[in-house]
Amino acid sequence: MSRRVSWEGVFPAVTTQFHDDLSLDIDATAKVMDGLIRDGVSGLIVCGSVGENTSLERKEKVAIMETAKAVAAGRVPVLCGIAEFTTAFAVETAKEAARVGIDGVMVMPALVYSSKPHETAAHFRAVASATDLPVMLYNNPPIYKNDVTPDILASLADVETVVCFKDSSGDTRRFIDTRNMVGDRFVLFAGLDDVIVESVAMGAVGWVSGMSNAFPREGETLFRLAKAGRLAEAMPLYEWFMPLLHLDARPDLVQCIKLCEHIMGRGTALTRPPRLALLPQEKAEVEAMMVRALKNRPQLPDVGLKAA
Repeated sequence: MSRRVSWEGVFPAVTTQFHDDLSLDIDATAKVMDGLIRDGVSGLIVCGSVGENTSLERKEKVAIMETAKAVAAGRVPVLCGIAEFTTAFAVETAKEAARVGIDGVMVMPALVYSSKPHETAAHFRAVASATDLPVMLYNNPPIYKNDVTPDILASLADVETVVCFKDSSGDTRRFIDTRNMVGDRFVLFAGLDDVIVESVAMGAVGWVSGMSNAFPREGETLFRLAKAGRLAEAMPLYEWFMPLLHLDARPDLVQCIKLCEHIMGRGTALTRPPRLALLPQEKAEVEAMMVRALKNRPQLPDVGLKAA
């Protein structure tokens, strides 16, 4: 038995904005959130990997949650990432999210510790059992070193609050394996930008996207075309987007995404250490990629997006 949620479409992993002294710029972060909603995205994920969760203090995470709830004002669902070192810390963050009243949480495996499968499952079970909020479980083995396999996911099917699974492994077969084990028990979300069309073909109904921070209308349009099976229209857009989508798979994805977002006038490129600015050659490569993308920016097919 599980709760039903209506999560679908593109949920950008929203960037966190900082002042020049690297203190939290909550007003600029609110502006980023509002801009994404105005451009037609279907939801927001705050304090995720792209939101630099592990570089934020607890009070800053709460401030971002409160701001997201106020900015969204019920227009789209808002989820908050939970990335903590211990299960107890993760439970505390989930309780803060419930107190703030956002719509759900996206829970990562316990950080730093490379847990065994049964420990990963126990972490998720403890956090999800401690909250009444709907929970999205997040798998990103290249970054977090713990692989949330379909077996682990299936073992959590009895936890009522676990409603959604976001996979960033890049292995789209996971969606089919999960469905073969537990049917439609979980809402399936893609978490890696450069396999989004393939993920939708395999059953993903949502996309937690990095590069949609810079190109929200292109991201939402690509997703809707793929979901509608309009591949003849989706593929030219996908091919145009792909060099940028590959940036989401790099270790410095946050710096790359924030630089693209800055070029689009949507935020700054500032990141908190240990994330440092891209090296000059890397920065020049991303900038050149953006110049090519903007020079050839495609006319978007009609998918019912509201006017910007």
